[in-house]
Amino acid sequence: MNYYPVARYHFDLSGTAFGAMAKNGLNDKLRHAGIIDMQFRRVRCNFPGMKVTFHVQRGSNPNYLAVLVEYANVDGTVVRMELMQTRNGRPTGSWEPMRRSWGSIWRMDTSRPLQGPFSMRITSDSGKTLVANNVIPAYWRPDKAYWSNVQFY
Repeated sequence: MNYYPVARYHFDLSGTAFGAMAKNGLNDKLRHAGIIDMQFRRVRCNFPGMKVTFHVQRGSNPNYLAVLVEYANVDGTVVRMELMQTRNGRPTGSWEPMRRSWGSIWRMDTSRPLQGPFSMRITSDSGKTLVANNVIPAYWRPDKAYWSNVQFY
């Protein structure tokens, strides 16, 4: 695992995944190569008929919320994610920034318990913004996905 990235992007793969990229008979040699340079290009995804989904990660609780953004179409490289809580049955009107944990997982740590339902605002790398109102319900559960009614096009 590369704990101190030498480049803006890096891949941390299991030995099995790394070895699977090798030519026949050379998987062990590739698996033990350590840090190697790779060339890659991003591929825009398209999920026909699907909407952006917010998957609350295992381990989330009222003081720690981690959310994986899934099924974001073409323009959907999320570079910013914000959360709006509900207090006393009303949206607070205040967007609170979440921090990128890794990949497409965004987190919020707080000493005051979070109160749903939550609205989520996501911004793509092209600057497009989507708002999914009340997408995560008040009685949310970890390891559960919540479908929105929004999508990047």
